[in-house]
Amino acid sequence: MNRDAEHGNASSSSSATGVSKVFRLFCVTLLGAMTCTIYTPAYAQSASIAQPASTESTEDKLQKLTAAVAQAQAQMNAYQNQMQELQKQLSALRQQLAAERSVAPASPSPPPPITGESSSQEGSASLEEIRERQAMEDTQIATHEQTKVETESKYPLKVTGLLLFNTSVNTRQVDIPEDPTYAIPGGGSTALSLRQTILGLDARGPELMGAASDADVRVDFFAIGSQSNYAANGLLRLRTAHAGLNWNHTRAFVALDRSLVAPYTPTSLVAVGEPPLAWSGNLWAWVPQIGVSHSVPLHHSVLKLAAGLVQVPNPPSLGQTTTNPPAVWQTERSRWPGTNARIAFAKGDNGEGPEIGLGGYFSPHMTASNVRFNAWAGTLDLRLPVGRHIEFLSNVYRGQALGGLGAGGYVDYVFEYTTTTRVLHPLDDIGGWAQLKFKPKARLEFNGAYGIDNPFANDIRRSIASSSTETYSGLSRNRTAFGNVIYSPSAYLLFSVEYRKLWTNYAGGSTNTSDVIGLGAGYRF
Repeated sequence: MNRDAEHGNASSSSSATGVSKVFRLFCVTLLGAMTCTIYTPAYAQSASIAQPASTESTEDKLQKLTAAVAQAQAQMNAYQNQMQELQKQLSALRQQLAAERSVAPASPSPPPPITGESSSQEGSASLEEIRERQAMEDTQIATHEQTKVETESKYPLKVTGLLLFNTSVNTRQVDIPEDPTYAIPGGGSTALSLRQTILGLDARGPELMGAASDADVRVDFFAIGSQSNYAANGLLRLRTAHAGLNWNHTRAFVALDRSLVAPYTPTSLVAVGEPPLAWSGNLWAWVPQIGVSHSVPLHHSVLKLAAGLVQVPNPPSLGQTTTNPPAVWQTERSRWPGTNARIAFAKGDNGEGPEIGLGGYFSPHMTASNVRFNAWAGTLDLRLPVGRHIEFLSNVYRGQALGGLGAGGYVDYVFEYTTTTRVLHPLDDIGGWAQLKFKPKARLEFNGAYGIDNPFANDIRRSIASSSTETYSGLSRNRTAFGNVIYSPSAYLLFSVEYRKLWTNYAGGSTNTSDVIGLGAGYRF
């Protein structure tokens, strides 16, 4: 009985062991078939091995299945080695491309500086510039050593410029046919010119007291000299110049440029010799100055502070882009330089958000007859992005004796007469401009702007009424409106069409108007 039980238990144990072996064999067979099916092309062979044969023992089947799994594993290892080799080749190609780009000279920055761009537009423009650089890369590398500019100081110097051709059709007479700013009674004109071409030098110098140094200068051919027959070709004129020391948030500088109280200028490719809206609310005059600026980073914003000394020239005569200066300017005769300052608050970390600023200007003057008077101005400026494609810019002012800054109708002061004396009175003035920019694409923009310069009529009337011989030599009011389209098919080419309307008033006269249609084509280098 016990022996039968033991025999039964043994049979059961043997049966269980057999079932376990069969189950393990089935699992190994299934795993081998699936592995061979996925990872090796010898699926048919593995499948045939996996099929149990009645004449083969369990050990033979197990060996064949083990061999099939080993073969699949070997093929998997081969695939992994191939993938690692491809990754190495891809990494080497990336390093080679980066090295080639670092050797190629940097291309000029894209024109003209305009804000409110979307990241997708910037990426598209960058891609086009990369393609242009790659097309020119072989020639640039081959000639790099022969064309580089060598300086006495051995520090980097870059030559830049804008070869600008423009034409304008004026329906009535204007001051300068190539770049008119006010209307004159008389017939119209048509002008073709390259005088607004700009040449520039940009330099970087050594560090001093922990600050990086830099300098730049810009000249054009828009001066008018005594040889009037050469005026169509133009004479060389210094436009702007800068030199400065830059710390993290502070810059000390000397410059010939716009006053600190007028940080912005309207956008135009047709009006370059004299900036757009000059003498119509734009305090555009380039004046020598020395100063310092400092920025205070705040939470996602910045506070900007700037102040400096400035030397303002005498106002030019009507129709002149440059002044043959007298032996001594009125500001020089006073023996005190002028001052100007600006404080602004800008939102955003990269200077792309809205910004509002307040400015002030004060400068003592003395006439050739030793009569002292003061020039001053208070200003308000605004930059307001509206979405990703629209930007609003504006600058307004109120002051006295602003002829040297490009306002006041070309006049600093007027005289009032009594029965026995003549009293000098600085001419009060108010004006400003505003521009709306729409930039649907990175290389296409539309601009519309309006500006006005309005000397006080009461000052002019009192001056004329108090003397039977006194006349007013300036403009009593000047207004300009324009709209333009600027298209840049590449980083180096610029095309523009512009319509401008001028309204000019003289003392005691009617309004003179002129329609100006201008075309511009430029090559930036």
